[in-house]
Amino acid sequence: MQILNTKDSDFNIKFDELLNRGNMDIEGVSNIVKDILNDIKANGDSAILSHIARFDHWNPSSFDDIMVDKNLLQQAYNGLSKELKNALKTAFDRITAFHMKQKSKSWIDFEDNGTMLGVKITPINRAGLYIPGGKAAYPSSLLMNAIPAIVAGVKEIIVCTPTPNNQPSKLLLAAAHICGLDSVYKVGGASAIGLMAYGSENLKKVDIITGPGNIYVATAKKLVFGDVNIDMIAGPSEIGIIADKNANPTYIALDLLSQAEHDEMASSILITNDNDLAHKVRNEIEIELKKLNRYEIASKSINNRACIIISNSLQESIQLMNCIAPEHLEILCENPHSILPFIDNAGAIFLGENTPEPIGDYIAGPNHTLPTGGSARFFSPLSVDNFIKKSSIISFSKEAILSLGNDCCILAQSEGLEAHMKSVKVRLGDK
Repeated sequence: MQILNTKDSDFNIKFDELLNRGNMDIEGVSNIVKDILNDIKANGDSAILSHIARFDHWNPSSFDDIMVDKNLLQQAYNGLSKELKNALKTAFDRITAFHMKQKSKSWIDFEDNGTMLGVKITPINRAGLYIPGGKAAYPSSLLMNAIPAIVAGVKEIIVCTPTPNNQPSKLLLAAAHICGLDSVYKVGGASAIGLMAYGSENLKKVDIITGPGNIYVATAKKLVFGDVNIDMIAGPSEIGIIADKNANPTYIALDLLSQAEHDEMASSILITNDNDLAHKVRNEIEIELKKLNRYEIASKSINNRACIIISNSLQESIQLMNCIAPEHLEILCENPHSILPFIDNAGAIFLGENTPEPIGDYIAGPNHTLPTGGSARFFSPLSVDNFIKKSSIISFSKEAILSLGNDCCILAQSEGLEAHMKSVKVRLGDK
């Protein structure tokens, strides 16, 4: 695991490479993803079936084969241990409670002259959820994506997930049952994004696609945006940690590894102003890494995508991390809450040594579908707002248009839009 120092002569070059991580990844797979999407647009179901054979190594004979039987969802749930059922139920309840607080209401405001202005809230009609299931299956991601859609009142929700060798995750199917979903399709990667975005002979296109995935999924979502809405460009997982001399190096090492084990392309970044801590953490990572059952994946991530940055001060650590804009940000300092006001860019912020990132992945309540690759500068976590539309409401009385119409005409005339002006003037009684 490389250690950088802000005093190094080449630090700025290496730091810029770190900041450009998301763009470089997408550029590398864009042509592959474009071919997949174009094939789906041109060939529909047949393209999906051939992609499943190619990427997931099983051969569905028809579109019906990729639909999960509803009875399997119930059976998967019934087969869980009592402890796992309770854990999933606890997660479901906490995630639901948090997202219920995000619900917006339509509103209307009345002015004295009879003007009525407001906003109408309408749920998205049809949502597509992408749930990872290649290297590992993530029932927690299904909860995190389905629950805000359910709370928003989305009418139709479909789920797409990869199923290598036609072996769907029973945990994922059980989570679908808990959420009351019954439209689950065994297709993953860029192919799933294309299917949901463009539809096929047997599946209507959706209005929004949400959910995390690998770089192929993130690139596909970026390319279909405009034909369909998306939540964000969510690529490989990442964690940033700001720590001072008081932090526990074992905690930090395990928290960094918690992201590295997701994907070879996951990023784990520690910024600290303590040189001793930096080297202790690197040593702890070498020790703990060897114990992981996902050693091959985690080691590639640590060797190729992770780094420790030694800064001159806590203030510089904060400035650098704001530039990185990580998906997950842990603050492991003496007084983490005092640093919170200075954090501008992060998907989710974890304060203190008792709040490891996995708590947010599973049980805390806030959504774990978060912006990656630096996009936390302008994207927010998945929420109920992603699954609603807002329509402006405008109603003018005769008194209102007489009062404001002339100013409207002046503005329209200043832009050279004559019909705009006349549309208002005729209502003012001006011939």
